[in-house]
Amino acid sequence: MWPAAVLVATVNVFLFAFDRPWTASDGMRNWGDWVLTGAGIVNRPDLIAPWFYSGSLLNVGVLLGGCAAALLSREFAIRIPAPGELAKGAAGGLLMGTGAMLAFGCNIGGFFSATSALSLSGLAMMLGLAAGALLGLRYLVWELEHRPGWSAPGGVVLARARAGRGGQPLLGMLVLCALVLTPFLYSRAGYVPQGLFLLFGVAFGVIFQRSRFCLVRAFREPFMTGDGEHTRAAALAIVVSTLGFAILKFVDLKDKSEWVFASAGVGALAGGVLFGVGMTIAGGCGAGSIWRAGEGQVKLWAALATFAVGASLSRLALARTGALSHLGAAVFMPAVLGWGVAVVLVVAVMAAWAAGATWNEATRRFTVLD
Repeated sequence: MWPAAVLVATVNVFLFAFDRPWTASDGMRNWGDWVLTGAGIVNRPDLIAPWFYSGSLLNVGVLLGGCAAALLSREFAIRIPAPGELAKGAAGGLLMGTGAMLAFGCNIGGFFSATSALSLSGLAMMLGLAAGALLGLRYLVWELEHRPGWSAPGGVVLARARAGRGGQPLLGMLVLCALVLTPFLYSRAGYVPQGLFLLFGVAFGVIFQRSRFCLVRAFREPFMTGDGEHTRAAALAIVVSTLGFAILKFVDLKDKSEWVFASAGVGALAGGVLFGVGMTIAGGCGAGSIWRAGEGQVKLWAALATFAVGASLSRLALARTGALSHLGAAVFMPAVLGWGVAVVLVVAVMAAWAAGATWNEATRRFTVLD
């Protein structure tokens, strides 16, 4: 868990140095825009095709990287859940898409990367995500007690790896080789950055799948089981990422306004709450839904579909109603507090988050399930 946290943060810093930090919602909205434009529901003449759009290629890399890692470790299987679980995946994805547009990013872009970029909106979304995770968990407990039929066990597992058979590892190696070779095809066609975005996504997908590092668990587990390991790892990842982002901005290698969202206010808070509820119900966040879908989790396939469409429609509604410009302020914390205080503030918040999870792990004070 801890090496994975450092790896995720380091790859994100390199990605920011290369072009922009990671977010899942941007690519998801591109998918939704592409589908709805093709269906004639929206009109986006400026729309970039998903196979050329950076955010989309990052997500494709995470999906296929997670799939390749699962195949290599014989962990891939098409898991079709019971109808109730499938419905929760779809509902959770819709909430995540809407929340991500309000906060200008998902739990990766709007929280992880925005906090690393020293944007106040990241810390605001963190509060919303924590509240949303608790609300989502309380709903699941209520459902279990009062509507157990909605989450009745069941489902079908297909294409599971068989003992002694080498089919999955061989297929995984072929997928991984194809992913490594694809950037060369992009390069020959004159699209060098697009190929590199794909490789960054593959790196994230492999790291997440092999480590099971998960931001949903970072917010959910302290409330559900009391386990604080994912919270401590997530806090470490944000500290490492923040230090890297701060250096890039301080020496003017990156513009100080980059990834500072005008959602520090109602947008980040409300978006975080909706996203937190959605990721808890669906069982996967912006990143987790993608790499777990690559493992064959059909519930997360449903979540990704509604996430994409929900993000596209929500963004369209916010733009047409004029609400997009009233979601909050763009606050670059060093401009208000100074560089040292801003960095120390983020480190202190992450340390308090980790310490609180550790204290709760011992006392189980805020744990819903005993």
